[in-house]
Amino acid sequence: WIVRARAWIHARGGANTVTSWGKFYLAVLGVFSWDGLNPVTPEMWLLPYGKHTGIGYVHPGRFWCHCRMVYLPMSYMYGARATCRETDITRSLREELYPVPYESIDWNGTRNKVAKEDLFYPHSFIQDCLWWVLYKAENVLLGSWLRKTALKEVMRHIHYEDENTRYIDIGPVNKVINMMCCWFDDPDGEAFKRHLARVPDYLWVAEDGLKMQGYNGSQLWDTSFAVQAIAASGLARTFTNCLAKAHRFVHDSQVKEEAAAPLSEFYRHVSKGAWPFSTADHGWPISDCSSEGLKAALTLAGLPAASVGPAVPDARLFDCVNVILSYQNFDGGMATYENTRSFHALEMLNPSETFGDIIVDYSYVECTSACITALCQFRRRFPDHRRAEIQRALDRTEGFIRRIQRKDGSWYGSWAVCFTYAIWFGVAGLVALGHTFEADDAIRRAVRFVLDKQREDGGWGESYLSCEKKVYHQLPGDSHVVNTAWAMLTLLTAGYHKVDAAPLHAAARYLMSRQLPSGDWPQQHISGVFNRNCMITYANYRNIFPIWALGVYRRAVLLEEEVLPV
Repeated sequence: WIVRARAWIHARGGANTVTSWGKFYLAVLGVFSWDGLNPVTPEMWLLPYGKHTGIGYVHPGRFWCHCRMVYLPMSYMYGARATCRETDITRSLREELYPVPYESIDWNGTRNKVAKEDLFYPHSFIQDCLWWVLYKAENVLLGSWLRKTALKEVMRHIHYEDENTRYIDIGPVNKVINMMCCWFDDPDGEAFKRHLARVPDYLWVAEDGLKMQGYNGSQLWDTSFAVQAIAASGLARTFTNCLAKAHRFVHDSQVKEEAAAPLSEFYRHVSKGAWPFSTADHGWPISDCSSEGLKAALTLAGLPAASVGPAVPDARLFDCVNVILSYQNFDGGMATYENTRSFHALEMLNPSETFGDIIVDYSYVECTSACITALCQFRRRFPDHRRAEIQRALDRTEGFIRRIQRKDGSWYGSWAVCFTYAIWFGVAGLVALGHTFEADDAIRRAVRFVLDKQREDGGWGESYLSCEKKVYHQLPGDSHVVNTAWAMLTLLTAGYHKVDAAPLHAAARYLMSRQLPSGDWPQQHISGVFNRNCMITYANYRNIFPIWALGVYRRAVLLEEEVLPV
């Protein structure tokens, strides 16, 4: 295998045709020259942030948080030319990774070389021009007073991120690079030691071996969905012990304190009252996680406290609503972690070559709908709290959801595979706002799109290629239990079972046929995604969503109960 892999690499020109992140890690290891990278200039963090300056629109503080938190420590390593000491191993790798002698490689010529199999997001002409200028500027900047000032500023932001996430950091990529920066800055320092203690947060022993996760878990996200699935299925009083444990976790996972002041100096959004994707220690606030956390908290508050424990205090629910309202963008939609801070056109500067839609934080149908359903559920319990503000926000979110719906009735999904997922959210948002299948053309078109994709076995199966191509792709082979559950929830939420229950009967038969004797459902093709080209495994989806779909199907179709759809 190693021989074949090396031959494959050599056939594509050697390791110098790997994408930019691969070039970066090879340079840190000492088997690639920093001169072969397009610049990750730390001086960009010294630019003025204010919009009135014009240049402030391209300040990295306006980038999407995952993007800036990766390129922040990368810029430190690049600016300091931080490289491992040369060893026999690195000398050997220099010989093995390239089809030509290491000393003969034209490093400047490798900057924009990427193997066609790896290139997802090609460079723009403007981007290449900018990099050429910055590349030439390195002759002046390297070792200068300005570079030293920039590195000091970058390290200040790295320490802020570390301390405010308890050294977990926003994700595994910046976690590792931040840790390397701390080691290069002070190998015996406390920061590096604290980093080491949080490495296990990202490690996961799966059926096929040890892995590093794409986050420090999806604990709050999965728990919130599980709570809603059990409650919607009418099983809340059957599984009170389970829900009591979930309630404690939801209670404990809410972000109860703001990140260290001043937030604006470190480009952070408000977070007090939010729910994170994973754990309270992680602490980064997210719109849809806050919304699903709020819905779980409200659902649990409606059950007897003697069975599931005391409710989250009202004041903390109000804090969450404050965060949710703060996410609304100029277009009426809701972004992920922060508002959109600059122009969408900045995507032309996307340096990753591997991912799409990473430069700014966009509005998404999933985030927007999650906020809609959370606010609607909240105001049923607290009808007078910020009533006018919530109504204005909901009016604008509806406009956004309607504008971005495609002519064929679908919505493109950015956070799971893909149209099947997004349509469930789009329909749920419109139904929560009081619209119905009978009276709303947008809901009818969405339902027609879903019905058109149902397969002969009664299920639905969508390929990850939909995320890459932005066109619906059927999954080869059998249907997918998670996609099928999402499609069922769409039809049930729309009330289509009152029009024609036959598609739901077929889908329910498919889900029941796929359940294993243990009660589990099989782990099938990957169902999560981010940035169009990076797939994520959500191991709990295979059980949460079939339970949810079958539970609502049983109540609404078989028992003919009036089930509150969202």
